Amino acid sequence: MIDHDRMRQVADAYTAAWNSGSAEAVAEFYASDGRIVINRGEPWEGRAGVAQMAAGFFADVPDLSLVCDGLRIAGDHVVYLWTFTGTHAASGNPLSVAGWEEWDVDAEYRVKSSHGWFDADEYTRQSTGA
Repeated sequence: MIDHDRMRQVADAYTAAWNSGSAEAVAEFYASDGRIVINRGEPWEGRAGVAQMAAGFFADVPDLSLVCDGLRIAGDHVVYLWTFTGTHAASGNPLSVAGWEEWDVDAEYRVKSSHGWFDADEYTRQSTGA
């Protein structure tokens, strides 16, 4: 059973890791064999894969600022609601994108599996200005 206060602390620290701009700091919140899949794409496996995913976001949005909009907890399953803002590196366009991650966490509160979701069409519209 997840301790809600501890999970809130983990979520706050995860948010701070994203705001640090360190892909490795983000990856530390995952189990060594953890994984993330975004919008039904290909999975990023292990902490190295998660770091690669985060590095891609930091390359696209170097001034990324993440806010945790809320948590939902049931058993070992957590929904982390977020919004990020920043500037798209290639176009210079401002971004504001909302989404969420669905986590299964282990006994140490590390993410074993994450399914992330955001509106990719809206992201493209904002980033290209189309």
